[in-house]
Amino acid sequence: MKTSFPRNPALFLSLLSVALMHVASIRAQESPLPLMPQPSHVVMGSGQFLLDGSLSVELQGYKDSRVLAGKQRFLDILYRETGTPLLPETQSPTANFVIKTDGAGAPVQKIGEDESYRLEVSTTRVLLTAPNALGVLRGLQTFLQLVRLTPQGFSVPVVTVDDQPRFPWRGLMIDSGRHFMPVPVITRNLDGMEAVKMNVFHWHLSDDQGFRVESKIFPLLQGKGSNGFYYTQKQIGEVVRYARERGIRVVPEFDMPCHTTSWLVGYPQLASGKGPYQISNRWGIMDSAMDPTREGTYQFLDRFIGEMAALFPDAYFHIGGDECDGKEWDANPRIKAFMQAHGMKDNAALQSYFTGRVQKLVAGHQKIMEGWDEVLQPDTPRDVVIQSWRGEKALAVAARQGNRVLLSNGYYIDLDQPAAEHYLVDPLGGDGGSLSPEQKALVLGGEATMWSEYVTEENIDSGIWPRTAAIAERFWSPQDVRDVDSMYQRLAVVSQKLQYYGLEHGFSTRLMLQRIGGGEVPQPLEVLAAVVQPPQGYSRGGMREYHTFTPLNRLADAVPPESETARKFNELIKQIVAGKATPKQWQEARGWLVRWRDNDAKLQPLLGASDLAAELIPVSRTLSETAGIGLRALDDLENHRAVDTERLQKDTQALEAAAKPQAVLIDMVVPSAQLLVQALGNQH
Repeated sequence: MKTSFPRNPALFLSLLSVALMHVASIRAQESPLPLMPQPSHVVMGSGQFLLDGSLSVELQGYKDSRVLAGKQRFLDILYRETGTPLLPETQSPTANFVIKTDGAGAPVQKIGEDESYRLEVSTTRVLLTAPNALGVLRGLQTFLQLVRLTPQGFSVPVVTVDDQPRFPWRGLMIDSGRHFMPVPVITRNLDGMEAVKMNVFHWHLSDDQGFRVESKIFPLLQGKGSNGFYYTQKQIGEVVRYARERGIRVVPEFDMPCHTTSWLVGYPQLASGKGPYQISNRWGIMDSAMDPTREGTYQFLDRFIGEMAALFPDAYFHIGGDECDGKEWDANPRIKAFMQAHGMKDNAALQSYFTGRVQKLVAGHQKIMEGWDEVLQPDTPRDVVIQSWRGEKALAVAARQGNRVLLSNGYYIDLDQPAAEHYLVDPLGGDGGSLSPEQKALVLGGEATMWSEYVTEENIDSGIWPRTAAIAERFWSPQDVRDVDSMYQRLAVVSQKLQYYGLEHGFSTRLMLQRIGGGEVPQPLEVLAAVVQPPQGYSRGGMREYHTFTPLNRLADAVPPESETARKFNELIKQIVAGKATPKQWQEARGWLVRWRDNDAKLQPLLGASDLAAELIPVSRTLSETAGIGLRALDDLENHRAVDTERLQKDTQALEAAAKPQAVLIDMVVPSAQLLVQALGNQH
């Protein structure tokens, strides 16, 4: 059998340690099936199907390139995880893994296409049946997630799964406009999307900081607007084919009429202002905007959309439409005169006029327009899809107007929120829950969004994974699947398995820590890195000067958005303050606090070695002080010692100070120490 090894040699080396962690994690699972997304219907049996080298795969029914390629990827990943040689495909009655495909899928994957499958695992045989290739691809991923190590070896439990998605649009947006993402970054994240059954890759391809696609009709778009970083049309075709093989649609986004500085560098005749224009090297909302009053703007866009529509076969074409401040329109007397002559009372009306014109151009090239909240107006055609970044209320407004809608508010993974916060947001929650059945049917699903101000090709994987797997479950699984504890247990397993697909969310962190540590990762630096994380939301931009050329190589860039160590410790402390902890849990909490308290003395001598490490001097000291306060409170609680009010106040104030960011990092032990001090105050 031909076996494919990981394309990244560094990844291959990391799998040695991943395998050891995998063993411990699988055995520790309280959930019998660490699947994500959870299937819609599961019936457990008894026994297991052993993966002992006798696995042989037979394809029955309809076969196409997606089924054949999907089977080979399945075998490759299975080999990477188990290390067990597998038999080649056979047509004999001895095959013990049968894949039966009923028929062909659509020539170009469509929204709402059947993705259901049935997976039956017995002790001697596996049967996967699906209406088309999409269901086969989804079922193979479920089987891979079921693989576990037992005393008998690698195996899959006996189970029957009947499954289909809740929403037809389950997307991930990657922003290549601000920081360019090379093709290998895109393809490995497509592999991750397939693993968790996501089916739409939304590719943000232009912004003020760069235009990222080769245009042969308007070559100055990439010639002057990309700083040399763009995708050739050949590469675009390769990514589209790569995605299709994995059951993923590719929807391009070219933002207009604003976020268009990079367009205007080469084609200033499109602009509303006088220029000259330069590619922006800073973040935020720029004043530059296309001129909606010139016929030449629409003639240009007609030809451009036609060229891009030919590159992307999907039925949908995203035109952005967000965050127009209108300053260039206000400063242009000719545009103001046009607005007055056409009875446009404000810039929103002018943008509505622009959107209506562009919608007709998109439709003229046999595409369906998609845009952010701002494109919705009372006269917006009903076939335009609205992607809501403003929230569930805006989503409900669009649905009540009769437009199909997607939710992204709550799924902005670039904001470094914990997985639980994303997980509990629902496209049909809040105002969406008040829609009529007909209006709810217009809610297509949602998309996680990875804007790239604070990620590069080096650390984008840790910004996306594993939290996006929790969002994928929200889009696929029944609405009542909402157990956060179960989600985190399963997320830990899925996170490790994703590394077999080539995702680098774990390995890249270690590489970046090696850089900070001067070629190695001292254990005290690992201890510190495990309990800090970047600040949430939009506050990061005010803590340090960031622009397109700012090196993202510091600890705030290296650590994951959510500290798993601190999260688990916080759950432990909650048990203690609730009076539900066992003696072993008290001992475990004390052990962690002692380790963090004493870590500073070990780390401080190492932090003067480089500029990257020197900024961590106060961060390390704060962790030690925080742990010391928490340890003292823990001991007082356990021994029921009375504590004077003055000390409680000092500790409370010290923890409030410790909660403030240092070196663009948050000490995530602080919330747990605050719980202990509060509990001590209540006891007092």
